[in-house]
This record gives sequence, C-alpha cells and structure tokens, in this order.
Amino acid sequence: MAKGRELKGRIKSVENTRKITRTMEMVATSKMKRAADRVSSARPYALALGEVLSHVYTPELAERFPLLRRPAQIKKVALVVLTANRGLCGAFNTNLLREARARLAELEGKGISVELHVVGRKGIGFFKYLGRDLASQRADISDKPTSADASSLIDTLMTRFASGDLDAVHVTYAKYKSALSTPPATEQVLPVVAPTTAGAGLSRDFILAPSADEILEALLPLYVRNTVYRALVETAAGEQGARRTAMKNATDNATEMLQLLKRTYNSARQAQITQEIAEIVGGASALQG
Repeated sequence: MAKGRELKGRIKSVENTRKITRTMEMVATSKMKRAADRVSSARPYALALGEVLSHVYTPELAERFPLLRRPAQIKKVALVVLTANRGLCGAFNTNLLREARARLAELEGKGISVELHVVGRKGIGFFKYLGRDLASQRADISDKPTSADASSLIDTLMTRFASGDLDAVHVTYAKYKSALSTPPATEQVLPVVAPTTAGAGLSRDFILAPSADEILEALLPLYVRNTVYRALVETAAGEQGARRTAMKNATDNATEMLQLLKRTYNSARQAQITQEIAEIVGGASALQG
C-alpha cells in the first residue's frame, strides 16, 4: 500500500495548502474593502482640487509659478515606480515593472536622462537584479499609505523641479478600477497640468479671495501631494485585489486537485481490496481442490 500512503500524504499536504490560501483570500478581501474605501474617499477631494485649479489657472499666472514651469527642452526626468512589498498577488508587480521599463525605454530612447525612485521591495529587488542604479528606494510605506507618506515621497522632487534640477516627474502605479481590473499606468505629476473639467470654459462669476496668485501658491503643492497620495492608495487597493484573486484561484485549484487525488486514492484502494479478495478466493479454491 505504498502508493496509497503516498497519496494520503499528498492529500494532507494539499488540504493544508488550501487552508492557507483560503485564509489569505479572506484577509486580502478584508484589506481590499478598506483600501477601496480609501480610494473612494480620496477621489472626491482630488476632483475638487482639480476643479478649483482649472478655474483659477490662466497662462499668465502659469508663468509666475515654478510648479507650472514648462521646460523648453526636457533633459532630466524622475520616474517614481510604486510596487508592493510582498508577492503572492499574481502578475500585479510584473505588470507594474513592465510598464515602468516601457516608460524608461521610451524616455531614454529620446535621449532623456531618467533617475529611478522605487517604492516597494519587489521593485527594488527587480531593478537591483538588472543592475540599475536607484536614486532612492523606499520599503517603509505600508498597505495603508497616508498623506505624510505622499509628502515624504514627493516634496524633495517638487523642490528640485522648482529649482530647475528636474524637468518632469512621472509616477508609475496601479490604477484601481475594480477588484478585478488594476491596469498599470504612468501619470505626469510635474509640471502640473490644469485638468479640464466640465464647464471650465464657461464664463463664471467668481470672487477670488485673497487672490488667484495666493490661491495657486497654496493649491499647487496640495494638488501634487494629493496626486501622489491617490497613486499610493490605488496601488495598495490594486495589490489586495490582485492577491485576493490569486489566492481564490489557488484555493479553487487545490480543491480540484484534492478531488482528483481522492478519486485516485479510492481507485487504488478498491483495486487493492479486489486483489486481496481474489487471492483469498483463489487460496480457498486451491485448498478445496
């Protein structure tokens, strides 16, 4: 019954694995719900900031604010790549890194110098494996990012852009559309581009207080930080959604494997019993003959 014992061992192993994947699926589902709530909470604020910016922005004002500066020639770009600290989330990190490499190839193909700022252990390990120098690396941002995390990530780059040391800042992140759809995307954070909102081109009777200049001066850094914060929370939600899907698929596969192993074990056991009965009958017949 060596084969039967081996099958029983495999069945026990797959059952233990299924317990783990099922637990991880439940944990990821819970985290995904909270992360999705953070995404939903961040979007209205971002839309409100964008609407105010679109109504206050004018080309004349843009010339006086460094964060709106349009370099005549782009020579140096900072690319911030957001990835997860952990795996077991399907192709989530692979898709983000593929998007980042495509953007790198595109920019460097134009002769632009690109410095990499990577968030997440998976991204850090990948680019180190490629032998790529990193301008900065962060593995301390959890799956519950805060506005302080966004500020610590972008404030230095904002200062460098305002001083002319950088010509643009891009962020590669996972755009959260639903639990099953988190496509990678790259968004330009700096220079700030005033969003186009419905009705922005209509004549409106606004009273600006204290003034458009002072409003923009306070609004622009907030808008940039909020854009990065939104990218962080969407990536965190996408990670949990991808992990939930991966663990559900693993649990389903384990269930199918268990069914197959149990059928195989039962067939082997039945064949052994049949053989033992045949041997007993054969022995009895020999004694009687």
